[in-house]
Amino acid sequence: MAYPRFRAARLALVAAFGLGVFGGPVAAQSVIDDWNTIKAPPPPPLKPAKIDDPKTTALLVMDVNSQTCTAQPRPRCAASVPRLQKLVADGRAKGMTVLYTLSGTTTAADILKEIAPAPGDSVLPSFGPDKFMGNDLEKILKDRGIKTVIAVGTAAHTSVLHSASGAALRGYNVIVPVDAISSDSPYQEQYTVVHLTTASRVLDKVTLTATTMMTF
Repeated sequence: MAYPRFRAARLALVAAFGLGVFGGPVAAQSVIDDWNTIKAPPPPPLKPAKIDDPKTTALLVMDVNSQTCTAQPRPRCAASVPRLQKLVADGRAKGMTVLYTLSGTTTAADILKEIAPAPGDSVLPSFGPDKFMGNDLEKILKDRGIKTVIAVGTAAHTSVLHSASGAALRGYNVIVPVDAISSDSPYQEQYTVVHLTTASRVLDKVTLTATTMMTF
């Protein structure tokens, strides 16, 4: 009967390639297969970031509140609060636009008191990790003539990653101080940095820096 012979030949062919007819086993089929052998790339260099015109710069402080920015589960966020506090104070003193975003069911009252909004600061509601979605962020930036966005806050792997990328893809210059972003784990911060510095069209607009390397 022809069908069994065809099926047997096909199975033999699959087995031959699975065992590696060219001298060894075939390569892994996905990143999951190679997971434990993948090495992280070297860290990207940090660059000085000079804010030439604070009036056309917005500081976007994302989701830093009493529920998310605590010693547990985000000790790195709690440690970053003094740096965020200084950045907000310095930016506000220079006339920079300071914007805040909320997460989940939080309100403006939940934002940490150390970096609390001042009268006139915009506090944007939560519609997910991309802060351009579902609110007036883009309109606010355009209306105020903003050209540069400083992206800080938590969680790096959600709000910072998506919003910084969104700003870059919309043509804004984006500054990301790595000591002012945080996540549940260092790995989440690491892959955020890798994405922002390697993704096409994003990397050209992102300056990776530290708060100590920023001047106004």
